[in-house]
Amino acid sequence: MRNDNKKFDTALIRDLAVLLDETNLSEIELEQGDTRIRVARQMSINAPVNVAAPAVAAAPVAAEPVARTVEAVEEKPAQAGSSVTSPMVGTAYLSPEPGAAPFIQVGDKVSEGQTILIIEAMKTMNNIPSTKSGTVKQILVDDAQPVEFGEPLIVVE
Repeated sequence: MRNDNKKFDTALIRDLAVLLDETNLSEIELEQGDTRIRVARQMSINAPVNVAAPAVAAAPVAAEPVARTVEAVEEKPAQAGSSVTSPMVGTAYLSPEPGAAPFIQVGDKVSEGQTILIIEAMKTMNNIPSTKSGTVKQILVDDAQPVEFGEPLIVVE
């Protein structure tokens, strides 16, 4: 922003930073009129992934979200079949537009290359194809759910 006369709502920025920590997101962007605020978490490349070694962490606050992520993955039951994973960070949509039928449902047969959902990233809608043919056994994401790179989206057998 170039307009030096504009005051930012510092309470809003603090609230967004707290929301980042609570939701374990890496960034939040808010746009209203000609004002845009982006709050992002700086992730250290050297941050420990091993939860058993918290003494290695330079800042316990930065290590805490990593620990929650690892625990959440370990709590998920093992899925039979092969999962199709997210190729990017963004928001997953199960149908081509609001109110439309979903691309796939549990029990549907899918072919390799068939669109299974859309991921919106940087205001661009990206069709996500199935990486294998088979039957949809599970859909692991909800409509309009944020997804991370490598996160399992569906299970195909």
